[in-house]
Amino acid sequence: MTLRKKAFGALAATTLVFGLAACGDSDSGNGDSANGGGDGNGGGDNYVTANGTEPQNPLIPSNTNEVGGGNIVDLIYSGLVYYDAEGKIHNEMAESIEPEGDKTFRVTLKDGWTFADGTEITAQHFVDTWNHAVANSHLSAYFFEPIMGYEEGAESMEGLQVVDDKTFTIELNQPEADFPQRLGYSAFYPLPDEAREDEAAFGENPNGNGPYKLLEWNHNQDATVVPNEEYQGERTPQNDGIKFVFYAQQDAAYNDLLAGNLDTLDAIPDIAFSTFEDELGERAVNQPSAVFQSFTIPESLEHWGGEEGKLRRQALSHAIDREEITNTIFEGTRTPATDFTSPVLPGYDGDVAGNDVLDFDPERAKELWAQADEIAPFTGEFTLSYNADGGHQAWVDAVTNSIRNNLGIEAVGNPYPDFKSLRDDVTGRTIQGAFRAGWQADYPSAGNFLGPLYGTGAGSNDGDYSNPDFDAKLAEAAGSDSPEAAAGIYNEAQEILFQDLPAIPLWYSNVAGGYSENVDNVTFSWKSVPVYYEITKQ
Repeated sequence: MTLRKKAFGALAATTLVFGLAACGDSDSGNGDSANGGGDGNGGGDNYVTANGTEPQNPLIPSNTNEVGGGNIVDLIYSGLVYYDAEGKIHNEMAESIEPEGDKTFRVTLKDGWTFADGTEITAQHFVDTWNHAVANSHLSAYFFEPIMGYEEGAESMEGLQVVDDKTFTIELNQPEADFPQRLGYSAFYPLPDEAREDEAAFGENPNGNGPYKLLEWNHNQDATVVPNEEYQGERTPQNDGIKFVFYAQQDAAYNDLLAGNLDTLDAIPDIAFSTFEDELGERAVNQPSAVFQSFTIPESLEHWGGEEGKLRRQALSHAIDREEITNTIFEGTRTPATDFTSPVLPGYDGDVAGNDVLDFDPERAKELWAQADEIAPFTGEFTLSYNADGGHQAWVDAVTNSIRNNLGIEAVGNPYPDFKSLRDDVTGRTIQGAFRAGWQADYPSAGNFLGPLYGTGAGSNDGDYSNPDFDAKLAEAAGSDSPEAAAGIYNEAQEILFQDLPAIPLWYSNVAGGYSENVDNVTFSWKSVPVYYEITKQ
């Protein structure tokens, strides 16, 4: 049973902290893999324990764009396709996804799929769920923009048509080279009818169709998922369940890992960067991943809009010594950024025109800041907000020290107690000053790093950046004949980003993690998280 398509090149082996996001922002985005509070001791059942973070919202796939919620969502729901550990695509609920003409796909579902309560899943569930996400302006509604009839708040999209219980069609506004590649992202998961009737209640006690189902969610403490006996796919759980423990500090999570009280950890604290590979031995993980780190300064803030803001962001970028910070703070688990995506993606180019704005150049930084001051003198202090539960203080202090020393302005970190409170101010547009950001890929394409974060009105465009020329490049890339052709156009789009700097790239993250002696078969995926369903526990 294969995914058939018109023009769909081989996928990269990896690309969301996030985000991380996609999905959102991960330690990394979409998205962010911060850690929240509790202890790592499991209950009476033999669950695999894993670090996590309190989900920002109820567990609705299309309204979840951060890693804490996303890791749970990806286990309790399934989509038309899924990505394996290397980022390769496999059919899951889809029997086939066939092109009809140059911009329409015909989706045929496999027989036998139900939600956890036994309700049969039909084509209507997909169409209703996707329309609901758009009608209610969910955080990931942007992913449906290519579909004909999409507009913010639209009740339904004419491009979605149910043929019969097992068949529906998707008509796009234009040819999209990588659209089938996107369908494994959580925004495209189906929901039962009751989810649309009361999102908040359903998201607390979801009825999904994934390899696991939610057993309990103790807010700000932990969440446990157990195997779903109704699951029909290939990702069959090899354990009794996964217990995500929300730690107040990464240091505590790491200590629990060393003590055998935590089974998997996907974010090593900075204090252990120089020692974790020796301490964990063959159980240490340090491998490239599709995670991009940056910080964003909303253009709506005083001194950060228009030409003045552009000059100040360029000055800040030149004032940061990325090489020294990644070597000193991160001990080789980060690489200075040369673009807005990830070097593990197909089509990555480390020499995009304009990326010299990332070079450490204190003299140029002073010149640019002085030019901005001629437009309007800067007063006050520069603040960089971050979540204190995510292990970010050391690098934030290093970045603000670099800015202070090289620009002669007051620059300080602004810690929030936890990831959720930071994201609430970011998404509520109440945050003042810069804030840490990033992205963990949702699917292996440069477009996934660029569109959701910087496209006008995109769901994870937290700085509200808008440039028609950039949007036009996104559309051009999406309409190209193949993912390979699209990659070159996405790099042209990045040239515009280097001029405007809607976010200031910092570095790429390796996944630095590990696992305990109590578990086997632990693989960290292209998304920088363990492949939870494969883990076995002694």
